[in-house]
Amino acid sequence: MAPEESVEASRLLQSFERRFLAARALRSFPWQSLEEKLRDSGPELLLDILQKTVKHPLCVKHPPSVKYTRCFLSELIRKPSGDSVTLSESSAIISHGTTGLVTWNAALYLAEWAIENPAAFTHRTVLELGSGAGLTGLAICKMCHPRAYVFSDCHGLVLEQLRGNILLNGLLLESDATAPAQHPGHNTHNTESPRVTVAQLDWDIVTAPQLAAFQPDVIIAADVLYCPETVLSLVRVLQTLSACQKDRQAPDAYIAFTIRNPETCRLFTTELGKAGISWEAVPRHNQKLFPYEEHSEMEILKLML
Repeated sequence: MAPEESVEASRLLQSFERRFLAARALRSFPWQSLEEKLRDSGPELLLDILQKTVKHPLCVKHPPSVKYTRCFLSELIRKPSGDSVTLSESSAIISHGTTGLVTWNAALYLAEWAIENPAAFTHRTVLELGSGAGLTGLAICKMCHPRAYVFSDCHGLVLEQLRGNILLNGLLLESDATAPAQHPGHNTHNTESPRVTVAQLDWDIVTAPQLAAFQPDVIIAADVLYCPETVLSLVRVLQTLSACQKDRQAPDAYIAFTIRNPETCRLFTTELGKAGISWEAVPRHNQKLFPYEEHSEMEILKLML
């Protein structure tokens, strides 16, 4: 960076720092200057802004309100992407007998990884298992340009909230179906937007033909390893998806999770081995876009189906 550019960047960072520490109105921040600077800078500038604001030692010790922080981050994310993700979710961890109405840390972590690795999803059909509130999928749809995206879950209220969040973010939603329309190259609306489908999938009763009909290129799931029963059901679904590919290339699969109970995580890898599914850990990514507990131990496994 040239000396004059370095001075400009320092002034911009200082401006963000002072306004954030003073909890000034977001409209007072130099957003236009940031957009102009981002045209010539990489994501490092955004990381520097995070260090001067959300991750500033004073804010870590005396954090501003959650609402203020979320609004700030939403505006910040919008600058490099030209867009943002808006979610409606429950304020309770467990509501109506399900944990799917709230976004969990591994979903945020996987979304960050996807934003840093868009080529893994670009022009491909993605099947998400256990989509919950939909943040990961919405981020991928807006930032990674998949050809088609299938959100799935089993709980009726989760699916209802999920459909609302998809529409809230300006994506067109195809009619509910067991599988998306069988014309992968056909898109009846904006060609820059993926075909989006919501499917009700109960891992315990879904059949091989139902799973085969999705024809995914990529399979993802986040924060679904929360009990042994769920682990066993997930592995069964992954094994079925692997077996029903026939002459098609096996899809890539990425499973993100927070390591809360090491025994549950070991059960997952053990069951993968029994099912003949090999795996490898994905290196930690550099994106830090969302306000979650960074000290939580999170991991993404890439599975070879």
